[in-house]
Amino acid sequence: MGKAVSQDLRLRLVRGIAEGKSRRAVAAQFEVAPSTAVRVQARYAATGSVEPARQGRPAGSGKLGAYRQAIVDKVMARPDITMPELGAWLEDEHGVRADPSNLSKLLCREGFTYKKSPAGVGARTARRESGAA
Repeated sequence: MGKAVSQDLRLRLVRGIAEGKSRRAVAAQFEVAPSTAVRVQARYAATGSVEPARQGRPAGSGKLGAYRQAIVDKVMARPDITMPELGAWLEDEHGVRADPSNLSKLLCREGFTYKKSPAGVGARTARRESGAA
């Protein structure tokens, strides 16, 4: 994934174009690709801002995004559920197949950790807020 052009350089590109220079001339002056000057100017014209757009997928989207709360509720009701069991439940209840590793990643993002008791039995627990004793 490419790295965003700095805020300062974006401003200078837009100002140069506003002064009447061509996009190609401004791009050559600041040693960037002409397509960069075109994209920055187009973003400025559309939004009034030279801030780069957010990169990546929006949070909460994806296959499991719509079922996030149901998964969390199931784990809260039954903390010792295994990821394959959770995957089977999700498929039976909602018709969605998900790899156990993806379910585990979702639960980690939601603040759950996997802890084993001294008896060797594992359970998912919600993390404590930082600073709590």
